[in-house]
Amino acid sequence: MRGFRLAFGLFSVVGFLLWTPLTGLKTLHLGSCVITANLQAIQKEFSEIRHSVQAEDENIDVRILRTTESLKDTKLSDRCCFLRHLVRFYLDRVFKVYQTPDHHTLRKISSLANSFLIIKKDLSVCHSHMACHCGEEAMEKYNQILSHFTELELQAAVVKALGELGILLRWMEEML
Repeated sequence: MRGFRLAFGLFSVVGFLLWTPLTGLKTLHLGSCVITANLQAIQKEFSEIRHSVQAEDENIDVRILRTTESLKDTKLSDRCCFLRHLVRFYLDRVFKVYQTPDHHTLRKISSLANSFLIIKKDLSVCHSHMACHCGEEAMEKYNQILSHFTELELQAAVVKALGELGILLRWMEEML
């Protein structure tokens, strides 16, 4: 009986290790917080709507997330906090507010929001265990993003932020 349990346990671990890459789950290293996210699915959902959303963007000279460079410069210890704020930003200010008559795009945004909710849950666990430090730099960067967002009319800002989601996704990929 013991041998069976050991074999089953070993088989389960090997199965999980082989299954994880197939599902697209990636481990993000955010300082002392480590979470898994299906970045492959998020990227796929976004890529299906990116062109149509970016075509709506009439403010080509304005950026909300600026560049991945400003995200890259985030201290390792501040990444968890910064990502937690960005995930909440997208959930509360972008996905909820975005409007379009295109049902396909709305379904993709709903799927993106669901993926972000899972990330938010994992980040909340880190935050509750004091593993998600919020330094001054992270808060300053997040406040800059909010400032750029509020410079535009609400729907234009939402379209801009949604079109720039790829910048955030690239930054998340770099944390693997």
